[in-house]
Amino acid sequence: MNPDVQAKFESYPKGARWQLESVRQLILAVAAENELGDVEEALKWGEASYLVKGGTTIRIDWKPKDPDVIKVFFHCQTCLIETFKEIYPDEFEYEGKRAIVLPLSVNIEQVPLRHCIELALKYHKLKRLPLLGV
Repeated sequence: MNPDVQAKFESYPKGARWQLESVRQLILAVAAENELGDVEEALKWGEASYLVKGGTTIRIDWKPKDPDVIKVFFHCQTCLIETFKEIYPDEFEYEGKRAIVLPLSVNIEQVPLRHCIELALKYHKLKRLPLLGV
């Protein structure tokens, strides 16, 4: 783990840290399963950020003003959130065109977050396809 990201995760409450680490592991697993190459992990805008070649950045964070949720952020100038809303209208709560909102209590294996992450990590290959090829 990137030391800056590790320090950031260690600053979070236990429940938020556990959920963020679960999402981080999911991002790394999806990248490996799809043979997308090395995942660049960094701290950007104070948030853990993940990127592979050919993909678009995914950021994850917890904020004290929303203590019961974490957010998975996607680049707002992509069609990712709009696509997620179309194919998963009831599975997630969304924040505008920027984020999927995940309660700390949700099991990320029980929601289609894996598919959303995969679409983001493959974004530049899929962006011209209707509904990103779904």
